[in-house]
Amino acid sequence: MNASSTLYKRKGPLVIFLVPAFLFLILFLYYPFVQNIINSFSDITGLGAPASGLNTPWYANYVTLFSDPKLRTALGNTVLLTVCTVVFQVGIALILALLVDSIRVGAQLFRTLYFFPIVISATALGLMFNLIFLYNGGMLNQLLTNLGLITENIDWKDPSHFMATMFAPVMWQYVGFYFVIMITGLNNISQDLYEAAALDGCTGLHRVRYITLPLLRNVLCTCLVLAITGALKVFDLPWVMFGAGMPQDQGWLTGTYMYDQTFNRGNVDYGSTIAILIVVLGVVLSNVANRVFRPRHDI
Repeated sequence: MNASSTLYKRKGPLVIFLVPAFLFLILFLYYPFVQNIINSFSDITGLGAPASGLNTPWYANYVTLFSDPKLRTALGNTVLLTVCTVVFQVGIALILALLVDSIRVGAQLFRTLYFFPIVISATALGLMFNLIFLYNGGMLNQLLTNLGLITENIDWKDPSHFMATMFAPVMWQYVGFYFVIMITGLNNISQDLYEAAALDGCTGLHRVRYITLPLLRNVLCTCLVLAITGALKVFDLPWVMFGAGMPQDQGWLTGTYMYDQTFNRGNVDYGSTIAILIVVLGVVLSNVANRVFRPRHDI
């Protein structure tokens, strides 16, 4: 106890570890963010090109931001992805965690299998799902044809199907992430509570409703906040699957549209403006989510 007290009284060793991390944040987070703000007001005509002064007027990119129909589409799709993330990713992860927590044989196997998609690169997953959704010879079309559910192949990337095609891999990849968080929270619930509830006749769904979910509230709040903020940054899987070939410009997300403007079209200043918008939305929505799903410290 005395050694621990002495350790915290000596601030020198703490500073040695904190300063490098702080410098790393300044160099790779705060400086690029501040530079991004400056770029959003500047006139930059190409990637890597120096700014030729401020825009005329200096807020021109922000005027374009509110009048860009493609950006409105991207925002709408991102909001829809956020809702799907909360409902399907977190919801399915919760159901899987409850099921795995209720078994004793093979639980470790299921934990590994559900978490496995997280360790696969997004590029590999995007290519895999491209093969699944191929028009000719794709696994999904072949399966549906063999089952007699369709008579001709479906173009899963056409305007009537592309949204589900784009969202499905994102939903599938990150279910395991929230599953691991929730299964860890379930393991921290004392079995004595379940045994006492069983003596009182509380079993099955009642046990989940009155014991598990209330005690899992803080974990669920954390998962919901992570899901909401993470949906704003989705880029890799949709870009690998669709790239700039979004169906009739209806498949943009904020992340993919920002990348397209910056690296494909050379509108670096406008891409910086979209990046600022993503950051602002992330901060606002994370604060709203934290207030709505505020963790409780009395459970």
